[in-house]
Amino acid sequence: MERIISSESVTEGHPDKVCDYIADAILDAALEKDENSRIACEVCCARGLAVVLGEFDTATDFIDVQKIARDTIAEVGYTDPALGFDAYTCAVLNSINEQSPDIAQGVVGAIESRTGRSFDKYDRVGAGDQGMMFGYACSETDELMPMPITLAHALTRRLAEARKSGELPFLRPDGKAMVSLVYDNGVPVGVNTVVVSAQHAPDVKDGDLKEAITECVIKPTVPKKLLGKADILINPTGRFVVGGPAGDTGVTGRKIIVDTYGGAIPHGGGAFSGKDASKVDRSASYYARYVCKNIVAAGFAERALLQVGYAIGKARPVSLYIDTFGTAKTDEKKILDAVNRVFDFRPAAISDKLGLKKPIYKRTTNYGHFGKSDLPWEKLDAVESLKSVM
Repeated sequence: MERIISSESVTEGHPDKVCDYIADAILDAALEKDENSRIACEVCCARGLAVVLGEFDTATDFIDVQKIARDTIAEVGYTDPALGFDAYTCAVLNSINEQSPDIAQGVVGAIESRTGRSFDKYDRVGAGDQGMMFGYACSETDELMPMPITLAHALTRRLAEARKSGELPFLRPDGKAMVSLVYDNGVPVGVNTVVVSAQHAPDVKDGDLKEAITECVIKPTVPKKLLGKADILINPTGRFVVGGPAGDTGVTGRKIIVDTYGGAIPHGGGAFSGKDASKVDRSASYYARYVCKNIVAAGFAERALLQVGYAIGKARPVSLYIDTFGTAKTDEKKILDAVNRVFDFRPAAISDKLGLKKPIYKRTTNYGHFGKSDLPWEKLDAVESLKSVM
């Protein structure tokens, strides 16, 4: 059976990603000074304005939100006032409050505070919210990620590289790409369409821009055997001069599909950026990816989807299921049993295992939170443990 799966990615200059990047930079700053910081940071950016909001519980005396926001905006590439949003002239407003005590009591010492009994240290820390999270891995790419999102990220990375290196000097920070990939019986066989939208200087000619992006971005990035005679659409409206927060308001957490697996699998709805590890939206999603990647690497299945559900204040998940889409080499019940024996889904255990109290989050913000080899949830150190209990 033939089907088409589309996935998109955005550059770090996309308005939503500017917000994600600032939020994760602030989170890292808090964790550098207090690893037990509990942070929920939200950012909104518009023409000439960045607003930082959230609830913080940290022993840190001072976080220089103004400096962090401006440094991050400059790092992205918004340094020219002519773009309508830049690091030096935009207003930065700060509205940060303490974390709600109702949430805090569910996260810290949840069971002991209610019962007066002493429990395992991992049972003492409940989930910071209710919700369901998904993890996924597949054998389509070396990163064990779906190919459409892998190609989309590669395109936006290349856009950014061509801008920063000066190879395509007319490019500006905002941009996005989408790849529609044709599958035949679950196997990727070719690209149907590539869409690239790139912010550019006003004086560049449309024909020159399209030729440059085709030759310098698309062709070096998408394998020739897959690209074939695919439709290539570059700046479909014909012009993309006004971009970034000057052209479209940005908000933290609006690129959740870009951040995860593209159009390949479902999403629980929770965003990542600006949240510490007590928020299972983030930590459990990372852990579910870790579990799935080790399942596929162990050879138990070609594809593995894991859903985990939590209740606020409860340490142990309320649900856990696996779907291998008919690719399992053994019974799914045996795989799930092995997962339960090898992996600990309690939030504090996840944090310890993956080192999530460290200031690592700016590394995750752009070009996907999965598939990057330097992140702890991408390790394949549980393969032998899984095999040993099967």
